[in-house]
Amino acid sequence: MQIDSNTTVIVFKKQSGFTLIELMIVIAIIGILVAIAYPSYQQYVIKTKRTDMMSEMHNIASEIQSRKLAQGSYSNALITGLSGDYPKQGDALYTVSFTPNPLTSDWSIIATPKNGSQMANDGTLSLNFQNIRCRGDNPNKKCGTGDEWR
Repeated sequence: MQIDSNTTVIVFKKQSGFTLIELMIVIAIIGILVAIAYPSYQQYVIKTKRTDMMSEMHNIASEIQSRKLAQGSYSNALITGLSGDYPKQGDALYTVSFTPNPLTSDWSIIATPKNGSQMANDGTLSLNFQNIRCRGDNPNKKCGTGDEWR
């Protein structure tokens, strides 16, 4: 068999890669997933920071009780160094205060979210000497010994 010099041989090469349409579809899908996932992530972060503050409030309550046992009575000396901004390291999210003043056996710890912080709209947390927890501001305030802080 002879091949004529006028015969043209066409060779097709397989191209690899993505077309612009395929790339835009992938970017659109990623954008939709991010739009759905990001708000859930933010709520998770807020819940985690609230849980950290609740734990810190229990630590403060334990410290008040142990100082009371060592001192023998209730006074404002028991809360020295315990009030102020929390967390102590990083960005402050809450301001902790105590009632009544002067401190009595009927004390309460109040954690108020700082304005301009991520927790600003989360509501006030409180814990009292009877381990009654409250979350929120009036009229949406919920109190009890169960899951009120969640």
